Amino acid sequence: YIHDLVEDHLKKKKRYVLPAVLFAIAGLICWCGISQVISNSVASSFKNAFSIPPLYTSIMLVILSAIIVLRKNATVKVLDFIVPVMAVCYFFITLFIIAVNLRQIPSVFARIFEEAFGLRQMAAGGFGAVLMNGVKRGLFSNEAGSGSAPAAECDRPAKAGLVQALGVFVDTIVICSCTAMIMLLAPKDLINGLSGMDLLQTAMQYHLGKFGVIFIALTLFLFSFSTFLGILFYARSNVAYLFGDKWCFQTAYKVLALVMLFIGGIAAYTFVWDLGDVGIGLMTIFNIIALYPLAGEALSELKSYEESKKL
Repeated sequence: YIHDLVEDHLKKKKRYVLPAVLFAIAGLICWCGISQVISNSVASSFKNAFSIPPLYTSIMLVILSAIIVLRKNATVKVLDFIVPVMAVCYFFITLFIIAVNLRQIPSVFARIFEEAFGLRQMAAGGFGAVLMNGVKRGLFSNEAGSGSAPAAECDRPAKAGLVQALGVFVDTIVICSCTAMIMLLAPKDLINGLSGMDLLQTAMQYHLGKFGVIFIALTLFLFSFSTFLGILFYARSNVAYLFGDKWCFQTAYKVLALVMLFIGGIAAYTFVWDLGDVGIGLMTIFNIIALYPLAGEALSELKSYEESKKL
């Protein structure tokens, strides 16, 4: 909605609107943060899989990204095929791990509920911390409601909404749950105190040996690289609105994103999430404020679409 508002006001020669300005700034902050998370995760996974120092991985990632993103209308079409294939492979590998450790599933779910809803956790405020972290990571994984990807080509708006809802289900419910099961099915003393890629790849090494560690590194690289290209595509409209759709401004933001990509690869794991969390949180707040008045219209369109499918 905010993107449409931006376009309408640009057509009317009204250069800036406060909600749109705040949203555009929050988006650029968020995508700089995501750039850091991408390189940090890839650098950590390559260190575990191939013993490559994070500095070298960061430099390689920045050079490869720069070669692509600094071109006009940059895209890598092969990723459109490879990324879904890797996601399906990840899903079936998780099913294999679950099948091998089927007897442990009841204890895993017991541990999940105990850690989330136990008396000790609730008394210490642990439930609130788990809920807050879950919301942050869930929003970060699928960006539902943030307005980061509003454009869609379809004959009915409801179709776009349902496709986005399916994306949330696949991304957060399926893929993130796969990651959780892989880690929780590893011995607790083996992964105790680990975080990020160290945690996931240690668990994968326990289940699948060195293959699991390498598979995670390569899969994460493809996911991350496609994400980086995607966020720079999203950022184009924000930059154009704030500064004008000129090559110099678009290139300046791409260079900034590449700098953040490099910094994230050599920064501490916990630090790199903060900027992305702040940016996407602000984006979502501004977008929901704009979406709330449209709730009735959206529900009416959904009802109309559902009725049309019954005919």
